[in-house]
Amino acid sequence: MIRSWLLTMAAFSVGIVCQAQLPAAVQSKSGLRLVIAEEDTNPALHVVLPGHPDRDRTIDVLFPEHVTVRKTGETEGKHVYLFRPGQAGDRPVWRKSGQSLQYEQDFEGGLHMRASATLNDDGVRFRYEFANNSNTPYELVYAPTDPRLTSIFHDVRLERTYVHHENGFDLLASETPNRLTMPVDQWLPARYLASFTWPVPSKLIDRRSDGITYYNKSRVVDQPLVATISSDRKWVVASFSRTTGNVWSNPDLTCQHVDPEISLSARSTAVVEVKVLVFQGSLDEVVSKVIAQRGTLE
Repeated sequence: MIRSWLLTMAAFSVGIVCQAQLPAAVQSKSGLRLVIAEEDTNPALHVVLPGHPDRDRTIDVLFPEHVTVRKTGETEGKHVYLFRPGQAGDRPVWRKSGQSLQYEQDFEGGLHMRASATLNDDGVRFRYEFANNSNTPYELVYAPTDPRLTSIFHDVRLERTYVHHENGFDLLASETPNRLTMPVDQWLPARYLASFTWPVPSKLIDRRSDGITYYNKSRVVDQPLVATISSDRKWVVASFSRTTGNVWSNPDLTCQHVDPEISLSARSTAVVEVKVLVFQGSLDEVVSKVIAQRGTLE
């Protein structure tokens, strides 16, 4: 019994030490906080609204969801990293620098990534710096930032999730009005996409063999952004990037994807950034912020 108690206390002590090594939350003047997710060893962050506890998962960001590469001349991509929830694998060494939380990670094939999340008064800027330390060029490097929205932002029927066209904001799923009344097991699982630089697919509704239905909006967007308004209409979360092929959401998770794809020559570096706005305000303020900030992203 004494031995069992000693082992339990030792494990408890190790847990305390591991948690103590995580940098403290970063807080902005607006009251937003950026917190490392203790429940996941793979990199994830909570963006915490003012007055909410640090473990609140209203805005839970996989940082990134995966890292996928494709070598020049090949046709198939390969995951060199894939987020796993819970206590899976080793936690990276996190650092705090000013208003940023950072870590670095090596992947197979000579690929190195330095990831940083910087808290601003109106949201978080996510940055991935890739270095190819090999002689192999990569035609594709893709590291999607995955903000998953719950509680007041959860929007399964996409009734409060918007994209921006030349003539203004429109619901992402406005061309599928029957989503509001169809049984949820017919609506989900789904992905809803809108093209930015990529052409609109000829097949607007595509039911795949994996059971997921892909809906494509017939009109292109003029800004690479997705915005979701809270159920009380006070807060907005909006993700945007400098450029992307399309923007999309998985409505079950109410995630927002605006992720750029990059190439990486042998012995070279490249940077990709995504900004997630989180503030009390309106859609008009969203587009003003995107227009003002989009050119500053890499």
